[in-house]
Amino acid sequence: MRARAPRPVRVWLWVVFASILVMTLIGGTTRLTGSGLSMVVWHPLMGAIPPLNEAEWHRVFDLYKATPQYLHVNDWMALADFKRIFFWEYLHRLFGRMIGLVVLVPWVWFVARRQLSGAVALRTLALIGLGGAQGLLGWYMVQSGLVDVPRVSHFRLAAHLSLAFVCAQYAAWLAFDLAPAPQGRPPRWIGHGALALLAGLCIQIVYGAFTAGLRAGHYASTFPDINGHWLPGALLAGQGWAEALLHGVGIIHYTHRALGLVVLLGALGLGGAAMRSGGEALRAPAVLLMALVATQFTLGAATVMLHVPTSLAVAHQGVALLLLTALTWLLHRCFRSAPSDGGAQPT
Repeated sequence: MRARAPRPVRVWLWVVFASILVMTLIGGTTRLTGSGLSMVVWHPLMGAIPPLNEAEWHRVFDLYKATPQYLHVNDWMALADFKRIFFWEYLHRLFGRMIGLVVLVPWVWFVARRQLSGAVALRTLALIGLGGAQGLLGWYMVQSGLVDVPRVSHFRLAAHLSLAFVCAQYAAWLAFDLAPAPQGRPPRWIGHGALALLAGLCIQIVYGAFTAGLRAGHYASTFPDINGHWLPGALLAGQGWAEALLHGVGIIHYTHRALGLVVLLGALGLGGAAMRSGGEALRAPAVLLMALVATQFTLGAATVMLHVPTSLAVAHQGVALLLLTALTWLLHRCFRSAPSDGGAQPT
């Protein structure tokens, strides 16, 4: 039988999901404002208190002055400028600690009151492990920008963003799984189509991180063409395809746009099919999926055309998480809905 949980447990899981969404928005702002390398020293448990006097601020600023970002990019900065970028990275790390408490404290409470037990308690406990891994991966990412180059590795950025999205989807899946199951099993082919779309969307999210890490969004501000080009060959800049797909700013920009179009058409097609053939169980997630993919595509186009304003770029990242969640919801309805006859659904 499918596991059930009291309503407060499901509300808690959605609070965790919302916290990760907010963290994603803060992280996007931190990256876009160039703030992510401002905190040179990381203390996982301590260090929650920021500098409290001028002497401490100057000490922290002196640590930053030794980094490649200051030496090669921000050597013009005064202390007041440093405080502005420090704020976003400090908020990012502080909010990460807060999410740890949002996960751990209610979990202990629910277990103590026996509202969580057995396999469900272990499954929800895994959120703590995922959160810890995300914190470690975040610091591993930051380390790549403190050695030789004044920016983080776009591969580590992609891993950090992807794990954040995994954490959010895991919390959402648990919330869906612990809620009463809708009746009616949708056709299996819709679920297979949703899995194919999930694969495409995951690749697109990775290329979104590549685009952000290499600042490839600034490569072209024309749409739908790319500086007058329609085919990718003109953007290779002398690189081979394998190298260009991983490091080439022009090809990464092109790939992100092309995959965006594929995801748009795939999500609209799948959503329409789910509404026609999936029954009542799929109607709401299908509508949400189509609305969000249209919003996401529009935000992406506007972001490049307007030269990557912070507000639009952050919104683009946040809607990507919501779009993935809508697809997760549809997948859950495809594979976890109860049979129409009310029979048991295995976990």
